[in-house]
Amino acid sequence: MSLTLHIAVQHEDFDPAVEAARLTDGRPGVGALVQFTGFCRDEGGRLSALELEHYPGMAEAELQRIAEDAVGRFLLIGLSVIHRYGKIMPGERIVLVSATSSHRQAAFDGANYVMDFLKTAAPFWKKEHNADGSHGAWVAAKDEDDSARDKWGKE
Repeated sequence: MSLTLHIAVQHEDFDPAVEAARLTDGRPGVGALVQFTGFCRDEGGRLSALELEHYPGMAEAELQRIAEDAVGRFLLIGLSVIHRYGKIMPGERIVLVSATSSHRQAAFDGANYVMDFLKTAAPFWKKEHNADGSHGAWVAAKDEDDSARDKWGKE
C-alpha cells in the first residue's frame, strides 16, 4: 500500500474529518486511524488568545523530517500533520496529527511520537495575549515536553 503523507503549516483552520477521509477513503488496508487535535485553552479565563509564529520553510522541513521518522519507525501507511500559526482564540484548533496503520498500536504510537517531537523540535513560538488586554510573555519550553520526547530514545 502506498504511503499518504500530508504536511501543512497554515493560518486557516482545518477539518479533522477531511483529514481522516484523506487517509482512509479507498484504502482498505487501513486498520486504524488515530487523531490528535490540540486546542487553544483560555487558562481559566486568563487568556484571550495565543499567537503562534513559525520559521517559514524550516517549520515545514522539520515537520516533514519528524513525519518521515514516524512513518519508518511505526510502519505508518498514512500521516497528516497540520499546524496553524497566527492569532488563535480559545476553543480554536491549533494542531492536528492523524496517523493510519494496519494495526492500532502503531497508529497510537506514531501520532504520539509526532506530537512529542513537534512540541520540542519544530520551530514554533507561542505568545500569550491576556484577557485584561495586556500581552503576556512568550511561552517557555517545558521540561515535561523534553521528558516525553526522550522516552522514545534516540531517533
